[in-house]
Amino acid sequence: MTLQQLQYIVALDTHRHFVKAADSCFVAQPTLTLQVKKLEEEIGMSIFDRSTQPITPTLMGERFIIKARQILREVAGLKEMVNQELNDVKGSFKIGIIPTVAPYLLPLFLKNFSDDHPDIYLEIKEIQSEEIIAGIQNNTLDIGIMATPLAESHVREIPLFYEPFLVYAHRDHALLKKEAADPTNIERKGLWLLDKGHCFRNQVLNICDEERHNQSDARISFESGSIETLKNMIQSHSGYTLIPELAVHSTHDADFVKRFKEPQPAREVSLVVHNSFTKELLLSKLRKYILKGVPDSFKKNERFITVKWR
Repeated sequence: MTLQQLQYIVALDTHRHFVKAADSCFVAQPTLTLQVKKLEEEIGMSIFDRSTQPITPTLMGERFIIKARQILREVAGLKEMVNQELNDVKGSFKIGIIPTVAPYLLPLFLKNFSDDHPDIYLEIKEIQSEEIIAGIQNNTLDIGIMATPLAESHVREIPLFYEPFLVYAHRDHALLKKEAADPTNIERKGLWLLDKGHCFRNQVLNICDEERHNQSDARISFESGSIETLKNMIQSHSGYTLIPELAVHSTHDADFVKRFKEPQPAREVSLVVHNSFTKELLLSKLRKYILKGVPDSFKKNERFITVKWR
């Protein structure tokens, strides 16, 4: 049994297709197929059921693959330990970031980080929270940037900052006439939301009281996957939503936002990794560059109440 064979079966489990798995391992498909077969013969059982399309692991194969992923993760940790001793971080890393953070945070740090670290290649995917958690569990993602806390036993959270929620409303909305918004007396009428599946949607409902928002008397029902789309719809129609502060454009949105009274509701944004992740120098560098880009007011949580999304 070799590490290369373990890499092949993990790739095959990920892609559920021999050609795609071989391509991901940069080998010919017959090579991968032969090595998987040799491994199955050595351990005396079938890891994959080839009668299904796409192929699927057998019951014992699923247990074997989980252990294989763990072994490969530990081997990667050994290599990283050596790199850390040499004070060297290089290579390719996969990062998942939630859609309500990506377009606002990435421009604040990514170019500077990339310019200063030419030996680090970041493969970034904009995906929802549950997909990030699954990717970290399955070792298909190295790092997540997402709202926390998670209460997941297999992950470690490294808090970055606390981002306040603000009311964003139509120019004539009554909420804009108040000195400060109060989540306890916001009317349910006119609330616009992101699609189901976004953790940000759940946080908005937690702030505004979901029971008071489960029905609407509006003549239009609209949900979007984009905060910017919600903002445009509100200004062209009516109503309000909540947006994270980084999504506030300093000139275009200034007249349409209202802060909450203190302590303000806010979301905790963190780096999230598997418990076995050992690339501490990379995490430290990422955190340093991210914190350089966000307002200083985000770095202390005394003024905020962290809103859960689960």
